[in-house]
Amino acid sequence: MARLITHYLTPLLIFFLLLIAWISLAYGSTSVSVFAGLSAWFNNEQTEAALIIGEIRLPRTLLALIVGAALGMSGAALQGLLRNPLAEPGLVGASQGAALGAATVFYYGVFASLGTLATAVAGLLGAMAALFFMLLLAGSGRPALVIMAGLAISTVAGAALAMVLNFAPNPYAMQELVFWLMGSVSNRGLDSLIILFPALIIGCALILSQRRLLAALSLGEPVAESMGFSVKKGSRITVLGAACLIGSSVSVAGTISFVGLLVPHMLRPFVGHRPDKLLIPAALLGAILVCLADIAVRGMPLGRELKLGVLTSLIGAPFFVWLVWKERKRWL
Repeated sequence: MARLITHYLTPLLIFFLLLIAWISLAYGSTSVSVFAGLSAWFNNEQTEAALIIGEIRLPRTLLALIVGAALGMSGAALQGLLRNPLAEPGLVGASQGAALGAATVFYYGVFASLGTLATAVAGLLGAMAALFFMLLLAGSGRPALVIMAGLAISTVAGAALAMVLNFAPNPYAMQELVFWLMGSVSNRGLDSLIILFPALIIGCALILSQRRLLAALSLGEPVAESMGFSVKKGSRITVLGAACLIGSSVSVAGTISFVGLLVPHMLRPFVGHRPDKLLIPAALLGAILVCLADIAVRGMPLGRELKLGVLTSLIGAPFFVWLVWKERKRWL
């Protein structure tokens, strides 16, 4: 059975992705035909089905899929690059940089002319700034330096965000920022894809261009360099691609934790522990998991919707503890 899954892994994941996307479009408090809703929406018909499917459920589903794919691929790329099973997307500082950028919108009204896109644009610029300083600090691009530089930038950006929250002039804006930081794909429009989709394409292209380097690095840096790869250049391109994916995701959906950490571990046995073959399956499974989590959030009878990032943290935190325990036993 495991061998069969390995052979047909990508087609199986694509099938389940389409199935989960269809369930996401169909699921809700109001029963609506997905076909009828999509048809009416594409034809610009002002019907209830078109409003529910095209304006509410379709943006939410697409954003969940794209954010999940971005987090899944970036997590697989960083774990392969750093040869560290505990590496996760927040490691490069892009998440904290995006959050700090978004805070400037809530408190200072920057990019007000962009309307609903202001938060996404400011978050993406914050992620790019964090990436720039991280690469500047890392210098050589060696994995150990990337980790230390990423942690340093994350700490600085986190401290700056805490200071912004501490001196928030408007308590309502602070509450809105805190809710945004918890992570969600609800109340987002299709215009958010203007930010997210191009970043996904660019980030995936950068990472996939270095898949041969990731395969070589699994044998060690000296072996990779002896095979003619530039570890320094390839590491920077990979980190750039990961930060592009992470920054755009956080800028649109807030912080959705542990997806990039869990997904590679779930798939690694099925790809022969090869980091180059893990990238696309990780993107597909990340999309599936985030969309499933969003469906679960909508179905919880809590009176008030649980934030998506809170749910992924509640599920992912015990898994992270188990990973740390497993690594600790290996070194005893």
